[in-house]
Amino acid sequence: MGNVQILLRQHVGAPCAPIVKAGDEVKKGTLIATPTGLGANIFSSVYGVVEEVLEDRIVIKPDAEQKDEFVPIEEGSKLDMVKAAGVVGMGGAGFPTGVKIGTDLNGGYVLVNAAECEPGLRHNMVQLEEQTDITIRGLKYCMEICNASKGIIAIKKKNEKAVEILRKAIKEEENLTIHLLPDIYPMGEERAVVRECLGILLDPTQLPSAANAVVINCETLLRIAEAIEMRKPCFSKHLTVIGKLNGGNEPHVYLDVPVGTSVGDLIERAGGIEEPYGEIIMGGPFTGKSTTLDAPITKTTGGIIVTIEFPDLHGANVGLLVCACGGSGERMYELAEKMNGKVVSIAACKQAVSPKEGAPLKCENPGNCPGQAQKCLQFKKDKAEYIIIGNCSDCSNTVMGSAPKMKLKTFHQTDHVMRTIGHALYRRLTVSKQVDQLPNGK
Repeated sequence: MGNVQILLRQHVGAPCAPIVKAGDEVKKGTLIATPTGLGANIFSSVYGVVEEVLEDRIVIKPDAEQKDEFVPIEEGSKLDMVKAAGVVGMGGAGFPTGVKIGTDLNGGYVLVNAAECEPGLRHNMVQLEEQTDITIRGLKYCMEICNASKGIIAIKKKNEKAVEILRKAIKEEENLTIHLLPDIYPMGEERAVVRECLGILLDPTQLPSAANAVVINCETLLRIAEAIEMRKPCFSKHLTVIGKLNGGNEPHVYLDVPVGTSVGDLIERAGGIEEPYGEIIMGGPFTGKSTTLDAPITKTTGGIIVTIEFPDLHGANVGLLVCACGGSGERMYELAEKMNGKVVSIAACKQAVSPKEGAPLKCENPGNCPGQAQKCLQFKKDKAEYIIIGNCSDCSNTVMGSAPKMKLKTFHQTDHVMRTIGHALYRRLTVSKQVDQLPNGK
């Protein structure tokens, strides 16, 4: 293992302030940075020595031998232990969990986001299959802390093995149920989980608390249980490595990877890159960002993807359709550049709105999109030959209903990933949105 680089910003809020200096010896679970406002404690994930304290990270040289033991957090109330452990939303959002679950729901709902919506990622399902009991206990702790009367696990129906294991695990639990989701993107979006489970469509500005609920990623539940039962700080991450790797494109799932481990170390662990390749993505195909081999993983990293090479558009004119459910405008421009396209037009999805000036786009109704013919007409008027889209399953379907008629060739921002992992391209939605529930909600 090379040096571990632990970023000081791994969550919503301001960067944490370091409380160690170069030369300090640290152990797994040593507190090394604390919040300066909204945030979460950050811990060393290894035994070693602090080499550098930089503006944005703490660099630790790991010892040759690593022990399993860790420095425990102090005992306290369940909520205080979650806060002390530095648990954040492990699905990618990174909101401090102690803040999220520190509200009284007065008998409301804890909704478990087990959608694992990004194609190719598998670590959530492996957790649910192999660490079922502790995940369920984490859900119960959440319900107790939030004063929720019901827990609902939202999971895609296609994950039959995990669904069956969960069904057996909760069969005696009157207050726990399963809600089956269709296999479309983005069923894991927070407001989509609320809509699917509770039948309530929140405005883009509303939080799940407006529906008397909190939404918790399934790995976050595991870390909550570890904090309460084991007094374990949050310093490790479940993730998936997949793509153009020596040995094939099957997903490699790694549990409890030390935060701060480099992307390159994990890729080598998975067999190494099969040259040539296109790019490396940290995160999922839709919302991930391009990264480098020396970049460190954080508490919110879910995937590392090595892709095939990009197609060459030879300078052709390109229109960009930016969707709140996919890449940002910056990411879309990056993809156009990597495909050697010339951007001549840009538009936002019909349902993408910004809750306030400068804020990221939010979808008015995630996964249920209107037609995009007007946007395609704009691209045609602006003399685009190609469109690059980053839309959800449904919205991609509506684009494909109009773009070919205008002789506009379409690429989805995930195409190079889907081709790499052997997944169907996002074009025409063929999966039914209606999903039958298990008997009695179980």
